[in-house]
Amino acid sequence: MMKIAVDAMGGDHAPAEIVAGAVAAAAQVNGEIILVGREPDVRAELARHLRVPSSLTVHHAEQVVEMDESPRLALRQKAGSSVTVCVDLVRDGLADAAISAGNSGALMAAATMRLGTLPGVQRPAIAVFLPTPLGKRIVLDAGANVDCKPEHLADFALMGSEYAEHALGISRPRIGVLSIGTEASKGNELSLAAHGLLAKMPINFIGNVEGDQILAGEVDVTVCDGFVGNVVLKVVEGTAQGLFGDVKSSLKGRALSRLGALLLRPALRAVAAKYDYAEYGGALLLGTNGVCIVAHGRSDRRAMARAIVAGAQGVEAKVQEHMAEAFQRWNAAATSAPSLSS
Repeated sequence: MMKIAVDAMGGDHAPAEIVAGAVAAAAQVNGEIILVGREPDVRAELARHLRVPSSLTVHHAEQVVEMDESPRLALRQKAGSSVTVCVDLVRDGLADAAISAGNSGALMAAATMRLGTLPGVQRPAIAVFLPTPLGKRIVLDAGANVDCKPEHLADFALMGSEYAEHALGISRPRIGVLSIGTEASKGNELSLAAHGLLAKMPINFIGNVEGDQILAGEVDVTVCDGFVGNVVLKVVEGTAQGLFGDVKSSLKGRALSRLGALLLRPALRAVAAKYDYAEYGGALLLGTNGVCIVAHGRSDRRAMARAIVAGAQGVEAKVQEHMAEAFQRWNAAATSAPSLSS
């Protein structure tokens, strides 16, 4: 039976919203959801619900990593924290996935150091979904690696390709390097070198892509360093919030505007949901020896439920196994071919 470990103490609204999200997700997950955290606090929140599914269990973890703590320092000094215990449950085979809306750096550090990376993967990456007219598309890295080498982006491309194929069902996903122009000669040193590496890889590489092509759906997987990727993610989130806020305000004016808003409400809600981070739940950390989901720090119960379901889907799709196989094939091919850096 599948088991999902959830950091009940992580996030701006923990443990109340995390526990509520787990209760909601229990109906959608065919397996056990393990709430990891201070047991008295977690059980007090569970007691607020009229019906607690039997598939919800509690695993005590005394310590909590705060949002502003140094991830690596917290990992050394708080080995019994809820986020670390979640990862340890995966490492020890007692859970199939770990999910946290808490300190994302702590989750990434714990996953990298305690689970390790897949053979051939130099650094794991956060893969986020962004909405397009063709459905969800992937951007990575979204913040795990601020400073990258070209070889890291090559790893991201291979992982992103496998993720898009097996999680989104896209055959031969189009892979692009985010740059300031579509010409191969444009970009900074990192993007130029990465372009040369990706062109040699067994992926459907379409070259450089610009920022406006991401949301247009012209690329299935956009590769960039974590600094740029996180900025892209936050700009999209902020633009969507600002735009829908302005539309909402403008429709509160005259009676005719209010009537128009009433008629447009279903369409506006559908578009707003498309850009709502809560609909996506969390981002998968690709490249580690286990499924880890980085949920949004301000996750409410709806976002947390979606993150838990996303974790279950990642396990069911065997995303990490497919990536391990892809890197095994690529490493085998690379031994009989010129080096990536040559």
